Amino acid sequence: MILKELTELNGISGNETKVMEFIKSHAVKYADNITVDSMGNLIAMKKGSVGKYKVMLSAHMDEVGLMVTGYSEGMLKFKTVGGIDERILPGKRVLVGDERIPGIIGVKPIHVQEREERNVNIKIKSMYIDIGVDKKEEAEALSPLGEQIAFYSEYQELGTDCIKAKALDDRVGCSILIEALKNSYEFDLYACFTVQEEVGLRGSEVAAYSVRPDIALVIEGTTCSDVPGVDEQSYSSTMGGGAVLTIMDRTSYVDKELVKFLYNLGVQNNIKVQYKKTTTGGNDAGKIQLSGTGVKVASISAPCRYIHSPVSVMSKNDYYACLELTKLALRELGKEETMKRLLNIGGEKNV
Repeated sequence: MILKELTELNGISGNETKVMEFIKSHAVKYADNITVDSMGNLIAMKKGSVGKYKVMLSAHMDEVGLMVTGYSEGMLKFKTVGGIDERILPGKRVLVGDERIPGIIGVKPIHVQEREERNVNIKIKSMYIDIGVDKKEEAEALSPLGEQIAFYSEYQELGTDCIKAKALDDRVGCSILIEALKNSYEFDLYACFTVQEEVGLRGSEVAAYSVRPDIALVIEGTTCSDVPGVDEQSYSSTMGGGAVLTIMDRTSYVDKELVKFLYNLGVQNNIKVQYKKTTTGGNDAGKIQLSGTGVKVASISAPCRYIHSPVSVMSKNDYYACLELTKLALRELGKEETMKRLLNIGGEKNV
């Protein structure tokens, strides 16, 4: 598992270069062809022994973060890049720009807050980043407008099975795609490491139009809400419950036959598998599904607590369930009868 190295790289949406270069250094060992398009998507193609069909795997390289938008003396003012709960930000350690300048997200100290200020959530407009300089000119020289800011968070083992890291969404998927490239297939495999998912699923749309796959599997880290204060019927997914299969979310309605195929494959092979029980959020499947004349898509995700924060938590067993289910699915898709059934080739269609 190369998840430690992947999660400790910084790759805010729109600046995924370091993540892309790391992935490329591994993918080049297994792929027959690697391209990086104008958006920054890395597409690693592995030629199949038959090559009759094209299967796309998609995982996004980018992560949520912050961006410098102004200055208050020597302090940096900022906005979010991607969806972040602003309530988690005060006191967090960050790294500014490619030089990884250390900083702290600060707010007006509680000792000088008015009583009414203590009873409301602090907004980003009231926060700043302290990088240890006093003058605006110093701050501008170190951190110009538009500079990106990543959370500082080291990969760490928790308990007997879990890990803590930033960017599990979606370095989990990137790690699994690299593993998938190590095997050989009957179809042409396109492992697409996409950009700018967190700001509108932008890279996947371009990649899908380029590949024009017959079937696409999106490998993700998804929300996990099995925590105190949330009723069980409101859980999105459960840590330890295995790979998560989405039926519908805000951006896509996955192919029912494909998701049923994946669920049964997991059950039949003793791989833990669960359905996502909420329809919130979205991922690259939304754009891939609508590309060309339409693509059959499904998502395989690892449940991650505290997603879009510096301290996401994931079970390693869930990670391996996603990996094994992905590998089994690819093996089965190499069978002509499976592909024909899922694509409804030779079957009747309503017109």
